[in-house]
Amino acid sequence: MSHWPLDHEYDFNGHRIRYAVHGDGPPLVFVHGTPFSSYVWHRIAPLFFATRKVHYFDLLGYGQSAQPDADVSLGVQNQLLAQLLDHWGLDCPDVVAHDFGGATALRTHLLNGKHYRSLTLIDPVALSPWGSPFVQHVRQYEAAFSGLPDYIQRAIVPTYIRGAINRQIPYEELAPYVQPWLGETGQAALYRQIAQMDERYTREVEPLYATVRCPTQILWGEDDQWIPIERGRALQRMIPGAQFHPVPNAGHLVQEDAPEAIVAAVLRFLALHSPT
Repeated sequence: MSHWPLDHEYDFNGHRIRYAVHGDGPPLVFVHGTPFSSYVWHRIAPLFFATRKVHYFDLLGYGQSAQPDADVSLGVQNQLLAQLLDHWGLDCPDVVAHDFGGATALRTHLLNGKHYRSLTLIDPVALSPWGSPFVQHVRQYEAAFSGLPDYIQRAIVPTYIRGAINRQIPYEELAPYVQPWLGETGQAALYRQIAQMDERYTREVEPLYATVRCPTQILWGEDDQWIPIERGRALQRMIPGAQFHPVPNAGHLVQEDAPEAIVAAVLRFLALHSPT
């Protein structure tokens, strides 16, 4: 996407990962979720360029990164994040993560031993059960969905993504979220990553949430139709000292419904845990 350039590449197990780094200062890493890309941070990340060295990327199988016929599950995304942190030379960054990115950040911290100065989780996939009725259906019939006619795909994807947004978003604003999942490669990639969703990757780390080693805050859209807010409150109780902030008038994609709430919460949290 020319309006959201990711001008660097990293080779992850033979697959191209696209990322960007902007600004100067203590490191800040943004991790997106599904079915999205780093574009979810387009209203947020640039506001930190003046004071932070900001890193963001597209997960394997998403956005501008490679969309291979391969494992793109949560079981590999934490390996990718761990390698990127090493590639960037980051020992203890602040991390902001949404949805599957939340699971990825938690797995990278708890399974790969990566340290964070602070962790902000936004409507994360973290506790079982998860997966919308649409996701459950696609998991059973991946091949059928991968072979849908293009005009049907162009109707399904916007409807699916709109379900994550509380406001009435015009199509021109929605289009960057839709575009990566169109065409033969993109369509197959969308249903591949849904088919590979497996709760065992969150169950694997749920018993470890009590050992999270960094200050953590959890933001949750009060009108999230994908993951109920009660799941966020339960997660707060599992992570020692975690703060919980409900976001009014926001759905699952808080970045589009209330970006100012994210910016304010992250600025406040970073100030509390800034490098000395």
